[in-house]
Amino acid sequence: MRILLLDIETAPHLATVWGLWQQNVAINQIIETGYTLCWAAKWHGEREVMFDSIKASSPRRMIGRVHKLLSEADAVVSYNGVKFDLPTLNKEILLHGLNPPAPYKQIDLLQTARRRFRLASNKLDFVAQQLGLGKKLAHKGHELWLGCMNKDAESWRVMEAYNKQDVLLLEKVYDRLLPWVANHPNRNNYGEAHVCPKCGGEKHQRRGYAVTSTRRYARMQCLGCGTWFRSTDCEPGRANYVEAA
Repeated sequence: MRILLLDIETAPHLATVWGLWQQNVAINQIIETGYTLCWAAKWHGEREVMFDSIKASSPRRMIGRVHKLLSEADAVVSYNGVKFDLPTLNKEILLHGLNPPAPYKQIDLLQTARRRFRLASNKLDFVAQQLGLGKKLAHKGHELWLGCMNKDAESWRVMEAYNKQDVLLLEKVYDRLLPWVANHPNRNNYGEAHVCPKCGGEKHQRRGYAVTSTRRYARMQCLGCGTWFRSTDCEPGRANYVEAA
């Protein structure tokens, strides 16, 4: 199974406004809508971190490259990608006249953090630091994005390093949160039979039963990532032998 880790950086909308507090910006006040400045991606378990930007490529070529990666992926790991990264890329794929990429599963680690834990913050930087995995690259803030929009070479150097670091951090957080991810694709459906459904590990231990209303299954725990799963072979439960009153 091919798992793509992905992060994008975007330019903000540009608009004319008359104030700074609680502004209602009308469509005719928009000068330019936001767009993807760059993206960074890597295949899980591989060393290369890929990167492209509107500085290095034309916007259409940049989007075409990430479109190809999405089409090759069985699953895409992101942080807030379900609501931001992937819809943003879909918008640009549409505007550039490209067809939808091949279907892929989405693994949004922000959703995992929100649903499974009660951390003080769910931001990627905070979660990574809480887990002792490192932190985001420090930068000068909003000015960095403005610098890239104005074609400043130093800003682009920092942006590339920042974007790539986010993907490396994303991979570390993914590896740690893996046994907690609820919607992870089952690796046994991708030609990796009889392995941990999440990490693909071959070493697991039988630990009790997973019981439904009519059946029970051998319950397993992966000795690699710690994921709990059950066997595909079921045993009749006692409920099958109880006559209705």
